[in-house]
Amino acid sequence: MNPKNIGYLHPKKLIQPAQNSQTQVSNFEVALVVAVILFVGLVLFVPAANIFVGAFRNGWSGFSRAVTSPEFLHAAKLSLMIDAIVVPVSVIFGIVTALAIARHQFPGRTLLLSIIDLPFSISPVVVGLMLVLLYGRQGWFGPALESANIRILFAFPGMVLASAFVCMPFVAREVLPALEEIGTEQEEAAKTMGANDWQTFWRVTLPSIRWSLLYGILLTNARSMGEFGAVAVVSGNIIGKTQTLPLFVEEMHVQYQTTASYSAAVVLGSLSFVTLVFKKLLEAKKTK
Repeated sequence: MNPKNIGYLHPKKLIQPAQNSQTQVSNFEVALVVAVILFVGLVLFVPAANIFVGAFRNGWSGFSRAVTSPEFLHAAKLSLMIDAIVVPVSVIFGIVTALAIARHQFPGRTLLLSIIDLPFSISPVVVGLMLVLLYGRQGWFGPALESANIRILFAFPGMVLASAFVCMPFVAREVLPALEEIGTEQEEAAKTMGANDWQTFWRVTLPSIRWSLLYGILLTNARSMGEFGAVAVVSGNIIGKTQTLPLFVEEMHVQYQTTASYSAAVVLGSLSFVTLVFKKLLEAKKTK
């Protein structure tokens, strides 16, 4: 029997369907990439470009006036003050919690993990409402705080509490896998050589988790600077008193002061871009 007369045994005819299937897959992948680019462009790049155009609609002078106004400067200062408190508190809480979970077995360990993840599953507005129910005039601690002349809500302490709660998981969730990965061998070796717990932490544990810790700090800082919902509920959004940068953007937009609103949004967007760059650098460090 001559193989040339049998089409299904011919090598070229056997290879041809595979080439067609590969061509079809490639076309599908190209179409998928194009669809993703279009979607990202519509929901991210086009709005971002619109914000930049609105911020510089009146030229550099209009942008400069917006970002040097007393209202903007106070909002930026207040955001930085909150961030300066929230980030160290989150770092201490995250490291201690991660060490407790990674290095010890105790009753309630699973519950503690669930509590850490709570801010991921609760709306920030609900977080603000919980603080109102706790520290408001009719709340659980409200009468006692009022009698002691201590003000939590619609003041700086309430804004710090709201921001600290929503930022709680980031450091712990980044440091915990790193601690589980490095294990306890190096720490035990350091202790056998005479190092105490504090020396072991500074010279062995901390260098091993430094990139994960920095990554968690970066995420905490970004969330603290950009938090809106919880802070809006507990602050009262008083211009020049309890207004952070995200609240300033919303307030200026409501008052049709678009240049001021877009200019503040450009500042926050620039901070987000810097955060993204550092995030990629730290991710590269973590994978090494």
